[in-house]
Amino acid sequence: MTSPLSRSRSRRVPSHIAVRVAHAVLGGLVAMGWLVLPLARAGADAPVARARDTGVAARPVTTAQDGTTTGDLVPPLVAVGAAGALAAYGYGRRRRRATTRTTPGGDPEVTPLHELDAQARRLLVETDDCVRVGAEELALAEDRSAGDAIEPYVYDLRHAEAGLAAAFRLRQRLDETEAAGVDPAQDESERREVLEEIVAHCREAGERLDAAAPGLDQIRALERNAVAALESAEARFREGAARIRGAEATLAELHERYAPAASLPVAGDAEQAKDRLLFTTSHLNQARQYADRGDGAKAAAHLRAAEGALGQAFDLANGVERLAAELDSAAAGLPAAITAAEASWNAARALPAEARAGLVGRLGHAEAVLSAVRHETAAGPHDPLDALRRVTEAMAGLAGTGPAGTGGDDIPDGHGQALLPARSALAGAACFIGTHRGAVGSEARTRLAEARRLLGPGSVPLSEVLRADDLAREARRLAERDVRAYGNPSGGRGGAGAGGAVLGGILLSDGEGGPMSYGGPRTRGRRGAFFT
Repeated sequence: MTSPLSRSRSRRVPSHIAVRVAHAVLGGLVAMGWLVLPLARAGADAPVARARDTGVAARPVTTAQDGTTTGDLVPPLVAVGAAGALAAYGYGRRRRRATTRTTPGGDPEVTPLHELDAQARRLLVETDDCVRVGAEELALAEDRSAGDAIEPYVYDLRHAEAGLAAAFRLRQRLDETEAAGVDPAQDESERREVLEEIVAHCREAGERLDAAAPGLDQIRALERNAVAALESAEARFREGAARIRGAEATLAELHERYAPAASLPVAGDAEQAKDRLLFTTSHLNQARQYADRGDGAKAAAHLRAAEGALGQAFDLANGVERLAAELDSAAAGLPAAITAAEASWNAARALPAEARAGLVGRLGHAEAVLSAVRHETAAGPHDPLDALRRVTEAMAGLAGTGPAGTGGDDIPDGHGQALLPARSALAGAACFIGTHRGAVGSEARTRLAEARRLLGPGSVPLSEVLRADDLAREARRLAERDVRAYGNPSGGRGGAGAGGAVLGGILLSDGEGGPMSYGGPRTRGRRGAFFT
């Protein structure tokens, strides 16, 4: 049976065992050739021997010829001995690697497995941050540059995104294997190869962004064009302040129209957006001061920090508006979803007794869910997204049994509202992780990436919609856990809004200390030296 790790490993990863076996076979063939050669030559001398036996005069065989015939055996024997020695050395070396590759103090060339796992997780987080910031800064560059000028950098970013997506997919498979109860020690070599491929994907993506960073700096030219960039940022700041006031009003409306749980995912977003604006104000002022003094490098560093905070303020405010629109859509689509689910339920009830035998439990559960949802909607303010999610799950249990079914697992035509809860959970988790990325680890990001993959373009089976919904909500829970464990990121330093800026990954919390910019792990903090 194929191991889950084997199925998840890329075809590009070479099999070291296969290569070594091929080398051994090749060496054996060469040795056999050397052994057969003297036998063939001995056969050629047979007529001479027969001539001697019959009394026919023959030319004597000289001593030199005898020596050559005996010497012909030496090279094959040497080849066989060398092949045996190489095989013994290879076998011993493999045994030593197998016994020391997860043991500290073993083969210094092999990273212990737990360290490799930690390295893969760290690189996933770093690369994900770089891709997010790269997309943000490219959008700013596009507003002020010709499309042709930034096209190569868009290509580099897309390439990095593809590599990162592949790395997250491998990480998800590893996590699924562990969750299934498979002993990691049983597939240690395969697990190592998968982790090494994750590391390779992330490093390749980071190196591509690192190589592109200087070119994008030349296009944006913040050091030379600080005044023009400041004017643009200040105009966006005013727009952001108005957007946040609108988000606060929308939140108040949501509290009146729906149950408290409906707006819980964005409960503190308006306040966090204002905190990001406070940080933006401080650093726009500092950027302006340095620009007036002619210090373009420091002006660019503070401007980049302000741009990052302003982008997150927009994201938080937009998240409130997005959720409000999703709740309205769910409330409007809920009656049709209930009707479709009832049709499936009635059709399943009408099936012959033998066909209905396996549906008894699902029929009872669907009936209870539909009854509870109808009661909630009639009682007053409720959470329409949660209600729609439960109706969707009830429909999944009856998929293909009624006129709304398609005979399979796909979402029934005309009932695309089933996607709404999953897409809402995905968007909410993405916003939370993006605006708290300084604290969020690889687990939450991996679940988010897998949910995004499942809800990709095209027809989505209902089972994958439900799976993506679960993964997106798990990503949000894991991210919130990481944020709770993070504590005070600024340690009381850094000025107004600095804690939120570090929490949001706008400022790097390590020794680099400056604002993140387009680039890979090596260049992302290049403006830190000018950030004081």
